[in-house]
Amino acid sequence: MAALLPFRDINVHASASHYAFTSPSSPSEPTLVVDRPTGDIRLNDGTLLGGKRVSSIAGILGIIKLRLDKYIIVITKAQPMGRLKGHMIYKVVATEFLPLRERPLHDHDEDTYISLLKNLLKVGPMYFSYSFDLTNSFQRQSNYTDPSAPLWKRADDRFFWNRFIQSDLIDFRTGGGGGLKQRNRQQPGTDPYILPVMFGMMRITTTAVKGTPITFVLITRRSRHRAGTRYFTRGIDEQGHVSNYNETEQIVLLNDRTGGLGGFAGGGGMQSGQAGGSSSRDVQVLSYVQTRGSVPVYWAEISNLHYTPKLQVRNIESAVAAAKAHFDEQIKIYGDNYLVNLVNARGREERVKKAYEQMVRTLNSAPSEKKQADSITDEKLHTIEPAQKHQQYDRLHYVYFDFHNETKGLKWHRAQLLLDQLQDALQSQRYFRGIDMPGNATGELEVRNTQTSVVRTNCMDCLDRTNVVQTMLARYTLDRQLADAGVLQVGESATADVTFDNVFRNVWADNADVVSKTYSGTGALKTDFTRTGKRTRAGMLQDLNNSITRYFTNNFADGPRQDGFDLFLGTYLPSSEGIGSSLLFVDRRPLLIQSIPYILAASLFMIFVALFTRRLPDAAVLPLRLFVLVWVVVGVWSAMFIIGHGVFYVNWPKLNPLPWATDGYQEAMSTIRNDKVIGQFVQRHDRAASNARMNLLEEGKKRIE
Repeated sequence: MAALLPFRDINVHASASHYAFTSPSSPSEPTLVVDRPTGDIRLNDGTLLGGKRVSSIAGILGIIKLRLDKYIIVITKAQPMGRLKGHMIYKVVATEFLPLRERPLHDHDEDTYISLLKNLLKVGPMYFSYSFDLTNSFQRQSNYTDPSAPLWKRADDRFFWNRFIQSDLIDFRTGGGGGLKQRNRQQPGTDPYILPVMFGMMRITTTAVKGTPITFVLITRRSRHRAGTRYFTRGIDEQGHVSNYNETEQIVLLNDRTGGLGGFAGGGGMQSGQAGGSSSRDVQVLSYVQTRGSVPVYWAEISNLHYTPKLQVRNIESAVAAAKAHFDEQIKIYGDNYLVNLVNARGREERVKKAYEQMVRTLNSAPSEKKQADSITDEKLHTIEPAQKHQQYDRLHYVYFDFHNETKGLKWHRAQLLLDQLQDALQSQRYFRGIDMPGNATGELEVRNTQTSVVRTNCMDCLDRTNVVQTMLARYTLDRQLADAGVLQVGESATADVTFDNVFRNVWADNADVVSKTYSGTGALKTDFTRTGKRTRAGMLQDLNNSITRYFTNNFADGPRQDGFDLFLGTYLPSSEGIGSSLLFVDRRPLLIQSIPYILAASLFMIFVALFTRRLPDAAVLPLRLFVLVWVVVGVWSAMFIIGHGVFYVNWPKLNPLPWATDGYQEAMSTIRNDKVIGQFVQRHDRAASNARMNLLEEGKKRIE
């Protein structure tokens, strides 16, 4: 039985009492009706009369309840990105909010919620397909227990990005929602309206290696769990989810005629799972998966306007249960995990390194450690391997590489030391390889190879250093795959082909930029090396620009971005209580503290005016000098106050206040209250500000898992 796939075309009909969604290409299928203003969902056989056609949409992204109203978010424009094994992939380009109230009520918080969501949807790279599961790797797709299940049921929960806002439709489908008449009844007619969306990066490129046509694909899937921004989501949570967790799958398709390229005739026979022979004209899929994610302990970096935030690492014992939950999932999905750690061996990052190593020692039943040193560093490589395999956590293999010191001075070739250390692991883990089975209507692959383990890479941000290492591992595995398929001779490299090398470098550099932008707010650093193989002056200037932009974004713009993630993913649920009185987004800092940046700006302006305004010939100099001196003193004091109390001026998340942010605020307020100069001006605000912050903390608690 073929799976019932999402509708490719949906018309929206609106009336004062409902929204109706129909597929003109499937007139016999039921109409999905969402009643206004209640939000009750039902299916209607045939077309529902009385509604006016509003528009044609690409799909329903989901339904979300805010403070005053529910909104149906629809995809109004989607851009085709290319075909993957015959299936068209689309990128979400534009969305629209359909309110359930006919006359929307206006509320400051409600308007802010909508703005946060629209900003996230505008910049967030989201992809979908009507007929292909983008959330699962090819290997996981080959293990489907029921290939005929609807697309949303097959989706990997980690990467089903709109899972929360699809909850109303899914609950109705499974009998848990809708009107009274349809409650507790399965509603399979809803399946074509539920469209899973992936957040991340997708590139499909038709190219060639040594004259052999291939389709080169790179997919990065970002987890919806513990998603957020750079300094506001670090480490692990109690459920075992780590921040900035991404799965990257590099795919090579041979004989992919849907890509517009010719056939492939590999050399050799069909022995030992190598391509060629009778299967050389069938579509072949070669896939390799890597993961990245934050160090799985409780740690945070506390923004305070300093370029390097304050680092906080909790004791390891408190995070053991969470780390076990994390690695339980990772081992179940991927098999053995090779944990490549790239943080610095010295300085502030050393505490994170030691915490990770202590966690691995705790989880391994009999850890065996080895260290290697050289003239550059006394800890070039550090491995922790299980001496024996008694339990599943003995499938964790820790490999530390002092990336910063070993590659200092643009010596990128020294990253080969890490590759040499992982050589045996890469050989034994293999990769996924499947061949099309002619005549199979479901598109299943005949599996010839499977990947038995995964390399999980991290640095502090899981961005720049991680990108370099993942690109290196992808290049190594690609050469092996194409050699096994007969495209290359053993020992040859695909990147020796200049045209393909350019494609490979740019696709991986684009991936680095996308992952970095969604987490840190800017593109990745050192991508000029990834794209060209060398450092350039323009690249260094771009890195400087990105570093400065990251500083301002992370301190002054990431709060609303984090709120957008929390709202869309359901880690914060808006409350309808206290409408019009409990304003979440109002600045409750004492007025004096709010005014100091303006005082600084005014002092700079006054100094500028005094220095550059033309003075009359007979004007006295002393008053002018005193005027400038006064404003210099005011400006210096304002700047020192802002730097010394940076916690007041970071744009923190408002919906789920961070515990360390609340603690830092209280500590800073206590310090100011005791200040002899300004303490008397803020004392009366202290209790009100404290209560307001604590109320926000309580209201912002997570109410669902």
